[in-house]
Amino acid sequence: MTTTTTTPPAGPSGAPRPDAARLLTGSLPRFFPAALLTVSAAVVGGLLYAVNAFHPAALAVLTALVYLAGIGIASTIVENRRKAVDRLVTGIVYCCFAVAMVPLVSLLWTVLVNGLRRFDGYFLTVSMNGVIPSMDAGGVYHAIVGTLAITGFAALISVPIGLMTAIYLVEYGKGRLKQAITFFVDVMTGIPSIVAGLFVVALWMMIFGPGNTNGAAGAIALSVLMIPVVVRSSEEMLRLVPDELREASYALGVPKWLTIVKVVLPTAIAGITTGIMLALARVIGETAPLILTAGIASTRINGNLFEGQMMSLPVFIYQQVRAMGSSGDAGVFAEERAWAAALTLILVVMLLFLTARLVSRFFAPRAGR
Repeated sequence: MTTTTTTPPAGPSGAPRPDAARLLTGSLPRFFPAALLTVSAAVVGGLLYAVNAFHPAALAVLTALVYLAGIGIASTIVENRRKAVDRLVTGIVYCCFAVAMVPLVSLLWTVLVNGLRRFDGYFLTVSMNGVIPSMDAGGVYHAIVGTLAITGFAALISVPIGLMTAIYLVEYGKGRLKQAITFFVDVMTGIPSIVAGLFVVALWMMIFGPGNTNGAAGAIALSVLMIPVVVRSSEEMLRLVPDELREASYALGVPKWLTIVKVVLPTAIAGITTGIMLALARVIGETAPLILTAGIASTRINGNLFEGQMMSLPVFIYQQVRAMGSSGDAGVFAEERAWAAALTLILVVMLLFLTARLVSRFFAPRAGR
């Protein structure tokens, strides 16, 4: 058996080219970045502690700067310039990711710490009916029922309209009508939530007269905000479906509508589901349109969207925050209920996203099937 060796390309004089030789130089050990980060944090932390200026934010920023400088210099000496630039940019990307995660982690931690003081089974299974502000009682069950009913009805309105609009724009639309629909969808995307609430209030007053606030009006207001998000996300997912799949279906004699139902939609179902969940997350925390349309005074459990006012989690949080200025125990109890309701709302959104992931996983087409 013969072995071959790879030699660097030779230059005009027969010597290896400098750039090719540098590509064959050594590399840093795999543990070096982690070790350098640890050493940088220890050194920076020691210096800050020595000068009595220790702070977590200063430690993180200075450690990142020292690490980036160190990894760039070490990679330039041991490896080559190209690898050094790659390591430096990779470190910058990780730093940016860490900076972006700081507000999210801080928010979740704050809500978790403050919300767990009252978050329990009792809080989730009782309403505020008959509870006065100074009582250490009451829960959020009526707001959970209202939130699920209002957002569910809003999704029932928005998803078919948004999905069919996206199918028209991608599969059938052409000319000025398509341009007009695209323009109005873009305009609706930027509508403030309070404007949607005022629109539904005016519409409700024209049809049913003044003072008729209920959950259905709140759901319609949320659907005005939700439809353009569903249209945009579904449209982008449908455009990602390869044209080869459509052409193969047409070549077998399958009509266009059946191709959309059997080929296009199943292929894009994962992205469409994620877009719908993003639209739900967009509207489930809206407060202003629900204050105007669904009301703010409901304390009883109401599962009927068309009868009386209906409480929701965002409005409940707003109501309790307003009561935090009360004197005595009433303000303390209101603050605890507000944090616990905020934690409940976050958990509801997380459950919705988990459901969406399961739906996209089990219903998306699988390779090799």
